[in-house]
Amino acid sequence: MKKPRKTQPLLRHDEPLRSRARRRRDPAQPNLPLDPMPDRVEPCLALLKARPPKGDDWLFEVKWDGYRIAVHIELGRVRILTRGGHDWTHRFPTIAAAAEKLPVATAIIDGEAVVLDEQGRSDFGLLQKSLGGASGSAKSSDAIFVAFDLLYFDGHDLRSMELSSRRHVLEDLIPAETPGIMFSETIEAEGDALLASACNFGLEGIIAKHRDSSYRSGRQGDWLKVKCVQSDSFFIIGYEPSTNALGGIGSLLLAAYRGDDIVYVGSVGTGFKEAQTKKLRALLDRLKCKRPPVVYTGARKNIVWAQPTLIAEVEYRARTLEGKLRHASYKGVRDVQDNAEVYRLC
Repeated sequence: MKKPRKTQPLLRHDEPLRSRARRRRDPAQPNLPLDPMPDRVEPCLALLKARPPKGDDWLFEVKWDGYRIAVHIELGRVRILTRGGHDWTHRFPTIAAAAEKLPVATAIIDGEAVVLDEQGRSDFGLLQKSLGGASGSAKSSDAIFVAFDLLYFDGHDLRSMELSSRRHVLEDLIPAETPGIMFSETIEAEGDALLASACNFGLEGIIAKHRDSSYRSGRQGDWLKVKCVQSDSFFIIGYEPSTNALGGIGSLLLAAYRGDDIVYVGSVGTGFKEAQTKKLRALLDRLKCKRPPVVYTGARKNIVWAQPTLIAEVEYRARTLEGKLRHASYKGVRDVQDNAEVYRLC
């Protein structure tokens, strides 16, 4: 019987540990350092246009009607940030759970949190209701994430890469029919025909994106939006009380920016839902002020004026030469943390 071989201990305590000298890197070999993951990226925003662009340089998608969010994935931890940089991970549990299951170590995915109606259309009113209404704090289990861009992936910043390549990687990252997350498909069609179809189906509009563009924060013109119906954000500066209307509000008075000032742009008196309107009136009553916060040129009397703090999303068909809204319909109040941009008059 052989004696067992005498082995040396892996770690010896009677002399210091030493390693072999490192070889110098061969300059002919590629050097692929990892990019630091941004804590937050200012979103790329779409520029409003009256008609879709023409040519093969543009990719088209549906315009989703919800809250713009960025999903950050870092070694199993998920953060969901609003456009203004607020952490809403706790408010979108379904999206967070779905993101945790994606086959990626690190990523930043740009997209929209939406709630779909029975026809599969995104509905801002349903999303707001699921979050508890005006300035609510509820969690939305109904919201899903529509992903349309990939900014960071497995240690590499992709923002300098062309859009078509970023979307190709993103599409491969999101498995088909993943609960809680869907990929915003590119629609192969001529812009005008696609816009007509979107409007007939009751969608808000379409988005056109330059296929070779890098990801640039702000409204640079690489992305364009064309709407079926105008929909913008306005300050609520007061309301007209009514004993006959839902929630006691006959109409809301609205304001927009003109330069550094805000100016009256008309009112909206349709689109209200009773439960949400009661909450809205209670909020406005806490913001009461004795004098109008703008120069008021309307004819309504007995108006309850309010500080211009709450921001309403309003659909409208057109504006008069004086800038007043025509055929306006109320969609809901934007959450302060959504960082919605108030409309600016030219």
